[in-house]
Amino acid sequence: MRLVFLGPPGVGKGTQAQRLSAERLIPKISTGDILREAVQKKTPLGVEARSFMDGGKLVPDEVVIGIIRERLKDPDCRGGFVLDGFPRTVPQAQTLGSMLGRTQSGIDRVLNFELSNDELVRRLSGRRSCPDCQAVYHVEFNPPKKPDQCDRCGGKLIQRSDDQPETIRKRLEVYQSQTLPLIRFYGDQGILTSIDGSGSPETVYRRVMTAVGK
Repeated sequence: MRLVFLGPPGVGKGTQAQRLSAERLIPKISTGDILREAVQKKTPLGVEARSFMDGGKLVPDEVVIGIIRERLKDPDCRGGFVLDGFPRTVPQAQTLGSMLGRTQSGIDRVLNFELSNDELVRRLSGRRSCPDCQAVYHVEFNPPKKPDQCDRCGGKLIQRSDDQPETIRKRLEVYQSQTLPLIRFYGDQGILTSIDGSGSPETVYRRVMTAVGK
């Protein structure tokens, strides 16, 4: 089972990918996770990626793709995987297809998680984090015991600048403009399924199971 999960920030695709990974015993592979792992292990590509990250720059496609290529060669990927947040563009998807084509495999299903922008803004703008111990809360779904105070260390909670409603809407606009061609790309191949991201995580997971087959 080789899956790609697409969806905007805050839609919950990472939570769904993690649960599917645990139940189906296939690795969940997210770009952020494997970049951090490569940097920590000081692989050649990890060292190159860190040079961009330390400089506050985006890691180039060729570096990200190289790290993905290395990860997909690991033995635990032989039975399948869930790609969370990759590919992000049509060129990345084409490169992924070429990589998998050389191993006589391909992507089985692409799940595109959808949710209204208003709901995404509500979810993301409600996040609060502790700058001291990095704990994360949500004013609605996971509130601290005392308003604006971390349960763990007592630090004052903050709203990060990228969780401000105006910033979130800009991030969503960028995501949607970049991803629309990707959705068409996979739709034309007949392997795209749209998933309603509203409701509880359990409700959404039942939709995922229907899409991938129980």
